[in-house]
Amino acid sequence: MSKVLIIANAEVVEGKGLITTSPVTETMVNAFKQAIREDNPQQEIEVIATASLWSNCGQFKNKQETIFCPLSIQLPPWLNFPNQKIYQDCQQVEHLRHWVKEKLKYATNDGSYQTLGDLWLPVVLTDKGPLYGEVIAEGEVPNFYQQPIDLEDEVRQPLYFLAHQLVQHLGAPPSVYLLQFSLRLGKEVVFDRLWPFPAAPAMASIKVQKPNLYSCHWRCLTHQPILDLTIAGHLPVA
Repeated sequence: MSKVLIIANAEVVEGKGLITTSPVTETMVNAFKQAIREDNPQQEIEVIATASLWSNCGQFKNKQETIFCPLSIQLPPWLNFPNQKIYQDCQQVEHLRHWVKEKLKYATNDGSYQTLGDLWLPVVLTDKGPLYGEVIAEGEVPNFYQQPIDLEDEVRQPLYFLAHQLVQHLGAPPSVYLLQFSLRLGKEVVFDRLWPFPAAPAMASIKVQKPNLYSCHWRCLTHQPILDLTIAGHLPVA
């Protein structure tokens, strides 16, 4: 049986072999583990800290067939796994912003627009194509996110177009992506960056969206179908 390896930003407690995480990382990891076990209760899961990979300096050994599930963008360049390229591409934030600005003619967070994106569009990229989740926003309290955020159709359509062009340009494999952006004057999409996994804002979907974004991520990585995304009290979104 293959092993699932979850790579997360965490701290290894020396001498105890334990990993302690921030509440945000712990929530992400637990949500993803739950999604895996709901699909396969017998699945072997291991969680390792990103820092331990960097400290191993290329000595990491993987003798077992492994499904790599990084929940971090800061991975050592020598770590070879199937989705390595998309993670590396998404690390090139300035390059992506330049491409979006020059090729798609969207505003980008290039220094002239001072604040980071405070909105995220979930892109659930299955083998059959993308499903777009409801937009997530950051609340007034740090690391508190809410979904859904209602947007006018005149904002949604350019946003979906941008997401589609990005994943197509990058040759993105099946996964859950978060397109981080902001709105200028309430309607102009300002592109910030693309995350190749359900980062912290995806926590907003845990009790709101079915399947939540961590379940979607597991299904995408294991090439399982997802027919639609449903928000509690709302019709399916696509």
